[in-house]
Amino acid sequence: MGVDSKDNKDEGAGDQGLMFGYACNHTPSMMPAPIHYSHELLKALKRLRVEEGYEYIQPDSKSQVSLQYEGGKVKRVDQVVVSSQHSPTMEHSIRMPLSNIVHEVLGDLVDNDTVKHYNPTGKFEIGGPDGDTGLTGRKIIVDTYGGFAPHGGGAFSGKDPTKVDRSAAYMARWLAKNVVADNMADWCQIQLSYAIGIKEPTSIYIDSNGHNRSIEKFIRDNIDLTPKGIIDRFDLFNFYKYSENCVYGHFGDKKVPWEHVGWNGVQYEDADSLEAEINEGC
Repeated sequence: MGVDSKDNKDEGAGDQGLMFGYACNHTPSMMPAPIHYSHELLKALKRLRVEEGYEYIQPDSKSQVSLQYEGGKVKRVDQVVVSSQHSPTMEHSIRMPLSNIVHEVLGDLVDNDTVKHYNPTGKFEIGGPDGDTGLTGRKIIVDTYGGFAPHGGGAFSGKDPTKVDRSAAYMARWLAKNVVADNMADWCQIQLSYAIGIKEPTSIYIDSNGHNRSIEKFIRDNIDLTPKGIIDRFDLFNFYKYSENCVYGHFGDKKVPWEHVGWNGVQYEDADSLEAEINEGC
């Protein structure tokens, strides 16, 4: 039996599960650098196809960026993979535009030792559903953080906002992004868990390089994490760009409510003050 919302508009979660949100200050989108650059590569590829007349470039494409870090910061690109569907007989012509966008997007991060793979299997003529038919929800990592953060396993697509697989993951991203934007931490990972039919999350776990206990207290005291609270904050029943938002992941450089920066008037106290409150309650 699911959750019946006909007579109770403040229903509990539509399912059980874990949801994760992540943000860091490594990129303008506050996304991990590998997935940030992977998305930017495909955006650049689309510009070639749509705006610059590369008609032999077809819509189906993939990218993967492997970065080398040093001291917690991105140092260089170790390997990059870009695959693009193309018109028949154009398999050799596709390599040059792929190389161009790699250097355009990744810039000085690419060096002489960077390994580049452009359409490594050769021909890529059949794409989309004709070439890779299957159920929705198969790309849950590219929908989120590219493997840089954990994933609870639940897909987003096809689920209404009462399903916390989707809505609570959006909330977790919003929380993590605002923690970083408010200089509470340089990076933040937030885990929420829910039980079917229960309104409040069954757990909140914060992992960051900030003061985790004070961040958790601030969130618990000020943010409504019930399904209704999440739906109302992001106006998810009236959000009309779900299909558009499936492209280039659900997070990052996007004009969506869960990417908005700002606590809506709530002020974060300093960690020492919140820690004192926590200790008083112990």
